[in-house]
Amino acid sequence: MVHDRGYLVSKSELEMELETFKRTFAPSGDVDRDQLTFVVQSRNDPTDQLLVFFPKDRSVGVKPLRVFVERMAQQQIPKGICVYQQSLTPSANKVMQSLPSKHTLESFNENELLVNITHHVLVPKHEVLTADEKATLLKRYRLKDSQLPRIQHSDPVARYYGLKRGQVVKILRESETAGRYVSYRLCI
Repeated sequence: MVHDRGYLVSKSELEMELETFKRTFAPSGDVDRDQLTFVVQSRNDPTDQLLVFFPKDRSVGVKPLRVFVERMAQQQIPKGICVYQQSLTPSANKVMQSLPSKHTLESFNENELLVNITHHVLVPKHEVLTADEKATLLKRYRLKDSQLPRIQHSDPVARYYGLKRGQVVKILRESETAGRYVSYRLCI
């Protein structure tokens, strides 16, 4: 997922086989979730970093999230992803929503990430546009943001790509008549 978002991930990590993963992260049989935590940086901007955190608790509360946010602040990492096992407590959800604007924290249940939804046959190819590409699109077609079709911020593909409100995604579909059909959606 972080590779698809444009972050640098080594080829060896992307192609790691299950047996190698087990030897590295689960030598005793249980996965050492602390070892899974990692930091990646963007291909285009080295200051854009992302910290991915795997809490040990089955139900993640406020305390592990606060520790995680403090780590983000100490290392000056603006974005984070929490991959939890079963659930987030309601108070943990409130903590995530009340973070300062300089920090962004997303959460995913690990079951949501078992299958890459973007590789499903029914999901067309999505490309997140940069701010310049968005401006060019709006200028070319003489549109305002509000005139574009919308995609919900909570849409599974929007969550997968980490779309923020106001960003535009380009969707490429196969078409029997046109060969390829391109549409754009504004994240709301």
